[in-house]
Amino acid sequence: MRQIIIQGRGGQGAQTAGNLLAAAFFAQGLQVQCFASYGGARRGTPVSSYLRVAERPIRVRCDIEAADAILCFDASLLEGRLLACTHAGTLLVVNSAHDADHFATVLPGRRVVPVDGLAIARAQGLGRIVNSALLGAMARALGAPDLDVLERTVVSQAPKLHDENIAAVRSGWQAAARLLQEAGT
Repeated sequence: MRQIIIQGRGGQGAQTAGNLLAAAFFAQGLQVQCFASYGGARRGTPVSSYLRVAERPIRVRCDIEAADAILCFDASLLEGRLLACTHAGTLLVVNSAHDADHFATVLPGRRVVPVDGLAIARAQGLGRIVNSALLGAMARALGAPDLDVLERTVVSQAPKLHDENIAAVRSGWQAAARLLQEAGT
């Protein structure tokens, strides 16, 4: 079973990203469990989306305490409680303009894939809506779901701007692919 945490701030789309990622894994024939947690339901407060993915039915019903992967919409949230859910093999995909060397210094010994989701979103005409770019990056870094499945899921569930969202998914995928190739993973 793979356990994933998506962390963001209210209004960034972290909960939507969790639902889209769950739908894409489900479309690939996997079992999924997706739930969210948020404090004060207002813009800017921390929001978490939790996702479990497995080939068999998922019977666990507790919070995720040891994540296999984290998708972080805001690098300022990479601290304390969130990092306590990581272990040596946890993959961290973070929305940041900083490069991998920066995170090697700030978070030594951790696998961090920084992707500038904001730059990608703006380049694709999505303004500040970064979830499509970050979903593409996360899917590439995880090696699943398949890009075509993720694209179909985004198109079927995005209310508008289908072409822009697909372009952002692909750009995020390509950005993560470049970083992983440079890192030799």
